[in-house]
Amino acid sequence: MLALCAMSRITREDVERTADLARLSLSKDEIEAMTHELGQILDHVEQLQALDTEGIEPTAHAIPLATPLRPDRASPGIDPDLAVANAPASDGHAFVVPKVIDGEEG
Repeated sequence: MLALCAMSRITREDVERTADLARLSLSKDEIEAMTHELGQILDHVEQLQALDTEGIEPTAHAIPLATPLRPDRASPGIDPDLAVANAPASDGHAFVVPKVIDGEEG
């Protein structure tokens, strides 16, 4: 296994920025740990990229699996009144949900 490179490609600032975008509140210890762990993941990906995969067919599964298919036929939609019948809140044929993003006008 490769040791973590002295010059990691993931910086503390990268982790802080990503956490901010994901609206995560990380402590200094968590940021440090995440920087180290993401660096290790990139090192592992680099090892995988070094493998010679020439002539190996891409697969989604280790064994061949048949994909079950059905005819693609249009069918009538659900009655709008029935669709919202058990909704905690509705407005006509629309579901009413709480606002979750601040700063947007609704």
